[in-house]
Amino acid sequence: MRYRRFGQTNLSLSIFSLGTMRYLASAKNAKQTIDRALELGINHIETASGYGNSEQLLGEALRSLRPPSVYLTTKLLPTPDAEPMRQNIDRSLARLGVQSIDCLAIHGLNTWEHLDWVNRADGCMQAVREAIAAGKIHHVGFSTHAPLELILAAIETRQFAFVNLHYNYFFQRNRAAIDRAHQLDMGVFIISPADKGGLLYTPPPTLEKLCEPFSPLELNYRFLLSDRRITTLSVGAAEPQELDWPLSMADRDGALTAGELEALSQLERQQDSMSDRCRQCFACLPCPEGIQIPEVLRLRNLALAYDMTAYGQYRYGMFENAGHWFPGRRGDRCTDCGDCLPRCPEQLDIPFLLKDAHDRLKSSPRRRLWE
Repeated sequence: MRYRRFGQTNLSLSIFSLGTMRYLASAKNAKQTIDRALELGINHIETASGYGNSEQLLGEALRSLRPPSVYLTTKLLPTPDAEPMRQNIDRSLARLGVQSIDCLAIHGLNTWEHLDWVNRADGCMQAVREAIAAGKIHHVGFSTHAPLELILAAIETRQFAFVNLHYNYFFQRNRAAIDRAHQLDMGVFIISPADKGGLLYTPPPTLEKLCEPFSPLELNYRFLLSDRRITTLSVGAAEPQELDWPLSMADRDGALTAGELEALSQLERQQDSMSDRCRQCFACLPCPEGIQIPEVLRLRNLALAYDMTAYGQYRYGMFENAGHWFPGRRGDRCTDCGDCLPRCPEQLDIPFLLKDAHDRLKSSPRRRLWE
């Protein structure tokens, strides 16, 4: 296992972290999964108050295992006032069975209203600062599913030592946020690069062929691990054996090889071959109907170029069903107003592409994992 400095926290974290949203089957399963993670060299475990009984199971497992140095991160939702955050911090400490938490992340800083709560003198950060002064929390950061502009604004508050965000080969929109976080010496934690990064544990044959001689998940991990600005990647194992394959790559964090670069170039050429590829410039926004045009068309790109239709259906089904965690409306909400057309540098027929994406990707919505 390789370890990297988590920005200004100065914690040395394993390049893979155990995410605990999916090990909720039983206390025994949680303990076995955590035990296997520690055995493989993971020294950072992330949970959240919103992940069912995850905090409690983690606390019980760690007391039983009595591990050496293990760093804990838990996440708490932002609140407009300080008092609910005070109560939530103490509740998480009790559930985890610890006197202090290494890292606390404001969980889901996703909207401008959330950012306003963070910036208010009497908002949730007042309680966080009090907890830091009392030794209950050592470092504070934030997790986010927000648009890039909001992530950058949150970084610029200079209140955070780290950020948890989405970024992977198939979604590179947040590159600028990683750049800025690195400039400010913030730790960078990548959320769910295997699942939300493309359902890469079960890739379609077309994508497998394009990535040869590597697997799609392997190539995505190497794309991320070769980036020295990134500290650690989340592995959300539901059971112990799900850790074995990802962590077989725990020492492969060097520069991309010539073969890997060629495979990534092949993927790019495949998308370039699309005559109606959306290049994710975001000039089409805002949409009068609230459609998240670039994300809808990104999912269409992946379905057409790599046959990642199952992944597209998974993510597309979250529109209008996941609130601020995945904002925006479906492509079939387009009214052909044409507002976006003159702003598209590729001169794409966006209304047609939105409806085509809807026809390809519509399916029954899926529940979030902790529901």
